[in-house]
Amino acid sequence: MTGALVRRGAAPHPPGTEVDPEAWWAALQTALTDAGGLADVAAVSVGGQQHGLVALDSDGRVIRDALLWNDTRSAAAAEALISELGSGDRKVGATAWADAVGSVPVAALTVAKLRWLADHEPENAARIAAIALPHDWLTWRLRGATSLDTLTTDRSDASGTGYFAAVSGSYQPGLLALALRRDDVTDVRLPRVLNPNEPAGDGDRLTGLGHLVVGPGCGDNAGAALALGLTPGQTSVSLGTSGVVATASVTPTADETGIIAGFADATGHYLPLACTLNGARVLDAAARLLGVDHTELSRLALAARPGAGGLVLVPYLEGERTPNLPDAKGELHGMTLANTTPENLARAAVEGLLGLVGACMAGMRARGVRIDGVTLVGGAARSEAVRTIAPTVWGVPVIVPEPGDDVADGAARQAAWALAGSTQPPDWAVRKVSVYEGEHAPQVQSSFDERAARAAQA
Repeated sequence: MTGALVRRGAAPHPPGTEVDPEAWWAALQTALTDAGGLADVAAVSVGGQQHGLVALDSDGRVIRDALLWNDTRSAAAAEALISELGSGDRKVGATAWADAVGSVPVAALTVAKLRWLADHEPENAARIAAIALPHDWLTWRLRGATSLDTLTTDRSDASGTGYFAAVSGSYQPGLLALALRRDDVTDVRLPRVLNPNEPAGDGDRLTGLGHLVVGPGCGDNAGAALALGLTPGQTSVSLGTSGVVATASVTPTADETGIIAGFADATGHYLPLACTLNGARVLDAAARLLGVDHTELSRLALAARPGAGGLVLVPYLEGERTPNLPDAKGELHGMTLANTTPENLARAAVEGLLGLVGACMAGMRARGVRIDGVTLVGGAARSEAVRTIAPTVWGVPVIVPEPGDDVADGAARQAAWALAGSTQPPDWAVRKVSVYEGEHAPQVQSSFDERAARAAQA
């Protein structure tokens, strides 16, 4: 098991903030077929997006379309949960949540989606017999399981629910009951939390997959960290649909401000993380506005000077998670006749995205997280402008691996680990990397922070 890529397959699933889980299952089947099938594969694991709510009835049927992490309808529910745990005092409540599960509820967390369901679709909430996350449900289906008692998950994904304490390795039924507005949740089945290298079971014997070892699976951010081989103290920044700053750590975090989510990783350690709702789609919007493709957007941005002539884009285009402003809108500041050029607009888009992530990094540093350099991945990492400008904004060297499917690669590494049964994951070579360093321009980040603060107060 060398970690060399032998073959790959891919398939899209519907966009949006809620989706029928059957669409994931269909996409998985297409991707597996595209990759040549599983007949000669010894082990498989599923890496899936965190937080999504898959509610199941007593017969194991999906009750409603899954609510995904980026569905912000649950923002008010998250605030209500914080206040209620603090008996009306938000600060007290936030501290209590952080102490209990390492994270303060935001719209993305499963616990907030459960409260939204209880308040807006009480008939569906009343039918809940089991709660799964996307990767839990797909793992369950791969195994051909039907009993709710055989649902499994892992620490990384469970730590993003808002009702699992990674430090003690235990669910918090009181918080789950609070979310569902129930006095008792003993009749609600939650997936058994597996150890990092513990198989969930075998494949579906009825479909000829009984030879497969099915790994525990993991959340997408933990999968990417596993693929990148992050060791304690190393940081990754992923610029995909969202922006994610994640640092591997041997110690847990409990941040009552809500900036840092106290997640677990897929190795038995921790993955303190700050996440933005807005990621690479900021560049998509800028490219549409300028009527160019991403290659030309990159060229335009690199043709402008740091600071974009005074233009500052605060890219809260879909609300925002960090800072927690689910109803915010994007703003473009500092426009003049002289500086409103295609080059400066493109540069402002890149700097706005990097400034947003830079604010997350600053928040993590303020709470003792060391960031000496970052590994940059995700769709936006393919942009030469992003790679070149990132160290100028962030003030640290930026390592960019060759493009890859990090979440899938992490799941594959985990599958190999479960198959081998060893104490440590297999030592796979990291992809070739390029290192970017630039002259730090701190005024770029400070200008963004100033404008972002004003937008948050508006």
